[in-house]
Amino acid sequence: MELIKSSYLYWEFIRNLRNLDGVREGFIQQEVIEPPQHEEYMKKFSNCFYICLYTNTPAGYIGVVNDDIRVATHPDFQGKGVGSFMVREICKIYPNSIAKVKLDNKASLALFEKCDFKVKYYLLEQT
Repeated sequence: MELIKSSYLYWEFIRNLRNLDGVREGFIQQEVIEPPQHEEYMKKFSNCFYICLYTNTPAGYIGVVNDDIRVATHPDFQGKGVGSFMVREICKIYPNSIAKVKLDNKASLALFEKCDFKVKYYLLEQT
């Protein structure tokens, strides 16, 4: 596996993966991201994102914006160590990064705990 800096070439891969059913629900913001919205976001933050290549195929992405990790692994590559590889590698680049994980996102919680993250805070919202 290899973690490479994201470029315009991968912007649509990131958007498509982020919008996939089963992936999107793991994020705090769950609306479908449209191309113009994504392009505007990536123009600001693309330098914060990396792509994981698994035998030269994009398998996931990870980014750190304002010290907050955003990570997604394509379903075809889940269970192969891609997520933990990305988290460990990004922590070498951003050692002060944190992860905000939804309570019901058991897969992300397990991923970050596997990578030695510990629960430190609870974030409460009005419903």
